[in-house]
Amino acid sequence: MNILVIDDEEVLQDVLARLIVKEGHTPLLARTGEEGLLTLEREEVDLVLLDLMLPGMTGEEVLRQIKRQDPDQVVVIITAFSSIEGAIAAMREGAFHYIPKPFKNEEVLITLRKGLEQRRLTTENRRLREQLQQRFGLDNIIGKSKPMQQIFELIQLAAPSKSNILITGESGTGKELVAKAIHHYSRRATGPFVTVNSGSMPADLLESNLFGHVKGSFTGAIAHKKGLFEVAQSGSIFFDEIGNVPLETQAKLLRVIQEKEFMRLGGVETLKADVRIIAATNADLEQAVSRGTFREDLYYRLNVITLQMPPLRERPEDIPLLVQHFLQTFARENEKSIREIAPEAMRLLLDYHWPGNVRELENAIERAVVLSSGDVLEVDLLPRSVRQPAPTPLAVPNEGTNGLAFKDAISAYERQLIVRALQQSGGVQKKAAELLHLKPTTLHEMMKRLNITTDGPASSLP
Repeated sequence: MNILVIDDEEVLQDVLARLIVKEGHTPLLARTGEEGLLTLEREEVDLVLLDLMLPGMTGEEVLRQIKRQDPDQVVVIITAFSSIEGAIAAMREGAFHYIPKPFKNEEVLITLRKGLEQRRLTTENRRLREQLQQRFGLDNIIGKSKPMQQIFELIQLAAPSKSNILITGESGTGKELVAKAIHHYSRRATGPFVTVNSGSMPADLLESNLFGHVKGSFTGAIAHKKGLFEVAQSGSIFFDEIGNVPLETQAKLLRVIQEKEFMRLGGVETLKADVRIIAATNADLEQAVSRGTFREDLYYRLNVITLQMPPLRERPEDIPLLVQHFLQTFARENEKSIREIAPEAMRLLLDYHWPGNVRELENAIERAVVLSSGDVLEVDLLPRSVRQPAPTPLAVPNEGTNGLAFKDAISAYERQLIVRALQQSGGVQKKAAELLHLKPTTLHEMMKRLNITTDGPASSLP
């Protein structure tokens, strides 16, 4: 590590430099406060040894300037024994420790080791915070579309609150990523973020995982076990697919929300639950309430703030951004040279309807990168589902026959289907034929028979 010595005594500088080299570090030397501050601007410094008695700028002034520039910088004060009070005052200003003159070499070495360990821990914490920001911050949720900008705004408004949050949306839209961002921007960010896979286990096992159990509470309970609510103390607990939680577990979950307490399975001790609940679902919970498969009181307890994640097909302008992000990520992970995407491949990605949403797009790009051997993602690297998408089925018209004769009713339905297909395809007969699963020649004959033309814009079709 780099250790800066700011001291005007040449002999003292020489002694300290020798000790620093002996410890395996690099000494940087400055004889005035001004020279020391310039060194801090030019070099990466891990610890500063600062004499209080300097020509020009005093040690106290230098300390204040260092702390303004980098509050985490470790500064050890060197002072004469008669100026101990000044050293203590410097520690109030943020100095890490002080060494009185004359000093013992071992005393200096011990202080250096402790100070450098402090610096290492501070640097590590800063790096972890940056990683969390990169991994769970809004920068990792990609989208410039209006629906996503509204999601970003809701995250920032909802995160600092204490309210429970419900995130709805189709599978693959990024609900868990949003849940992590909410936790990251909340007052509980330093606490744990615990995920519960609500639909992947039976009720008794789910309750054991949530609330824990005591030894002997059931067959196989050979020891006490903490539940996820205990693990998540002072943090957030995320229920993925909350709609799959069994009714009997829903009742116990409601008690945790209302009373902020719970008991382990087989236990008698009441434990506090200092957690924030974030839930996600791709199901319609209101319909589940109507069917009796989800408790109405629990629904209203969870549904305090709702974030509706938009499907990818409703934000096509975000597809190029997501593609570029995934392309860079997987190229780096797989040590591939691929850097760009062919225009025709991008057009196919934009035209595809993405039933699996962002997760499906991510998988498609990862597959393409892994299989690539060049610098460009070409069409042949895309999955067949993207290259040859199945036509979107048309809804059957629901207009009544109003007493028409059978043949007239069939003709009316045929006409409605064809007109609707032409409208969906922008008046392009070949695309309309694909939607209707007809040959283009067959569609053309039917249009002639039914007197349907495509003159003018598709919206003006009869």
